[in-house]
Amino acid sequence: MPAKTIQDAPAVPAEAVTPLIRGVAVLWRLTEAGGTLSASGLEKATGLARSTVDRIASTLARMGYVRLDGRDVLLAPRVMELGNAYLAALGLPALLAAHADALADELDESVSLAVGDRDGIRFIHQATRRRAMSLSFRIGDLLPAERTAPGPLFATQWSDAEWQAWRARRAADPEDRGFPAVPPREHMSSDTAFERRAARAREDDWALDDQLIEPGLVAVSVPVRDPRAGGRIACVASVVSHTSRHTAADLRDTLLPRLRTAVAEMERELRGAPEPRREAAPAGLATWTGASKQELGREFVESLARGLTVLTAFGEGRAELTLTDVAQATGLSRATARRALITYGHLGLVRPSGARAFSLTPRVLSLGFPPLSRTSLARIATPHLAELADRVHESASLAVLTPSGEEIQYTARAATARVMSVDIAVGTRLPAYATSLGRVLLADLPAGERHLGGLSPLTPRTTTDPATLTAVLEDVRTRGYALVDEELEEGLRSVAVPVRDRGGRVVAAVNVAMHAARRSVEECVRDVLPELVETAGRVERDLRVAGRFARVAMS
Repeated sequence: MPAKTIQDAPAVPAEAVTPLIRGVAVLWRLTEAGGTLSASGLEKATGLARSTVDRIASTLARMGYVRLDGRDVLLAPRVMELGNAYLAALGLPALLAAHADALADELDESVSLAVGDRDGIRFIHQATRRRAMSLSFRIGDLLPAERTAPGPLFATQWSDAEWQAWRARRAADPEDRGFPAVPPREHMSSDTAFERRAARAREDDWALDDQLIEPGLVAVSVPVRDPRAGGRIACVASVVSHTSRHTAADLRDTLLPRLRTAVAEMERELRGAPEPRREAAPAGLATWTGASKQELGREFVESLARGLTVLTAFGEGRAELTLTDVAQATGLSRATARRALITYGHLGLVRPSGARAFSLTPRVLSLGFPPLSRTSLARIATPHLAELADRVHESASLAVLTPSGEEIQYTARAATARVMSVDIAVGTRLPAYATSLGRVLLADLPAGERHLGGLSPLTPRTTTDPATLTAVLEDVRTRGYALVDEELEEGLRSVAVPVRDRGGRVVAAVNVAMHAARRSVEECVRDVLPELVETAGRVERDLRVAGRFARVAMS
């Protein structure tokens, strides 16, 4: 159990759902391992029987939360919908992330937003700078409060019981082994040192981290107080740097004033934010599980799948749900929903909110979110391309448009085993105008932004007239796909479709390429295009989940 020893865990309630506890344990261990573990590694890490691990992995794979690759179990982008439910319900990233990003751009330093998670802090947004030495913390990472700048600020609001829990954790885990995101502690500091930092933070309303996590890392933090909640700390904003750029004293003297200004803007954003619109709750989230149970039999743990859908019942405008709300959203009986909520309460993922409602805790982000929060479109697409290549027995690729707009760059590939196959390496650049991938990408651009000059003939079939190519691109935009027949290379035929982001913008394209002798143009449209469209849809679904609150690298 993250940040807690097993000995500290409370007794399991009699009504808790054991398979749900085991499934959460598997997700935790995968998260701590960076997203990948072998089945035998999970068996060792969780203490579960191998047959149990296999059934849990099969169930999570059916949900799209993991991918099975030989002996390995890998976290898949769809598992981020659990963390997305928490972040959407919280509402802070949607309101404040743009302010944090703007501050990072202005200062050319990393800026983070964090919330308190028991005796630690957990990041809900990261705006990082790309440098040789850059911040490696991710959305969802948990850090011990006493080794951070935000920690003393959150501690100003701790109750006596929370202080006691912090001291107990320190005594039980002196090296911070329960916090995988930070290096183990080498030098034990006294409890009173952090108590003094918290007292100072109460007076100053800001705090410093002077290389408490590791040598060279410094940060300054200011609390973002929610005027709608009596001025309680909603989150803490931090500017993080390296001693080669700023000392801790320099952060205080030069960057703290600008951070305070940005925090004041965030607080005005909170003050003026309308109450979240209570949208109609989703219905029947768990209704699909019965069919999966019938199909997979004992390899599908239905109580685990049903329990996980309870978390996705929460979201924007649904930060607090009653038992009835949860039952209606999931399609579960009240008794089943109640047992799931009891289980999550035991695991620290759900807490009571008022007399009859429940809300998610930041710990939901520990269910797979951190390892995937810095994923790339290429990583998302690769397993889908491999499945496509297996189905159509041809090579499949993903490409993006280069900044110049004149070339495409291949960012992911899945080859097929043939004596003669299309062999293009990741990183290869080709002229956009003569490729199916390029035409899909060019077709989405406004006419004035398309670079159609310098069209040289690569084969006798290459379209080189700008007016003709413009007409072709308009046809591609209308049809939703591009088919290029021996215009890039003689004997090479390919068909491509777009990949769109959450806003509907084409950010990449996927294609299947083959020798012209293997399939006619008509067969490409009839047999390959539907498979290609389905694959693009799967990539888009994963991209929309992964990119809702985290940045997905496109190249």
